[in-house]
Formats: sequence, C-alpha cells, structure tokens
Amino acid sequence: MIIIIDLVKGLYMVNLGTRKNSKQRDAILELIRSTSSHPTAQWVYEKLKPRMPSLSLGTVYRNINYFRDRGLVVSVGVVGGEERFDGVVAPHPHLVCGCCGAVLDLPVPDDEIAELLTRKAGAVDFTIDFRKTILNGLCPRCAERTKTTAALSR
Repeated sequence: MIIIIDLVKGLYMVNLGTRKNSKQRDAILELIRSTSSHPTAQWVYEKLKPRMPSLSLGTVYRNINYFRDRGLVVSVGVVGGEERFDGVVAPHPHLVCGCCGAVLDLPVPDDEIAELLTRKAGAVDFTIDFRKTILNGLCPRCAERTKTTAALSR
C-alpha cells in the first residue's frame, strides 16, 4: 500500500509494504504524531502501556523503526542517551536544550535555511545531499534558571 502525505510544501510518498496494521501499531504512530515533545521509545511505551497491557518495549522499538524506514516518522537524533522521534516528517530545524534535554521545533520556514546553506555550500563548491538542522543551547526555562543561579552565587 502506498500513502501520499501532503505536507504544505510537497508530497511525500510512503510505501507501507504488506505488513498489516494493528491496534498497537496505530496507537504508537498516533501518539508520536500527536505530541510536539519529540518522544523517546520509552516515553511512548510508558504512555501506551496502561491502556495496552500486552504492549512490550520491543514492540514499540520495532514499530518506530518500521515507521522511520517508511518515512512516517523521523529521528531527531540522540539526546540524553536516547533517540528522539518526530511525527512531522517535513524538513524543519530543531533546538536541543543541553541542560534539560528538551527538543523544540524552530519556527522558521525551512526553505529559508535550506536556501542559505545551499548558497554558502555552493560558494565552496560543495553540494548538499542531505541536511538535518539541530541547534544546541538552553531552553528559556533553563536559561532563566542559570541566570538565577549565577545571580544567587554573587
């Protein structure tokens, strides 16, 4: 089965293969797509386990890999020792807090970033085949905490 996903700036074709859907698989995908927290497999497991007692952590990992291989979710990368996932598969930049591990979407049109990077890379005769934009720093809460701690230690 092939599904076409229209994501404002383009069409993404996804081949789901012949594997049949299950309630667990559907719930895992729906949960990842319904949150902006960029969850880990462990987080997905802990959220679904109370209503799906037969769910195993291995099932969550296998299904997330299945979705990733078919372009239904993307990996943001490893943050705090655990891989984080995003149900928004259209290219977009992420912000990662080095203190608490929060992963946020950067509200900037991705085509602006892509155009800038392509232009800069072209200036040194480099062609970009793949890009994953992740910016590391401090989220507002941790930045404020750091500022408060610094002020108190004076």
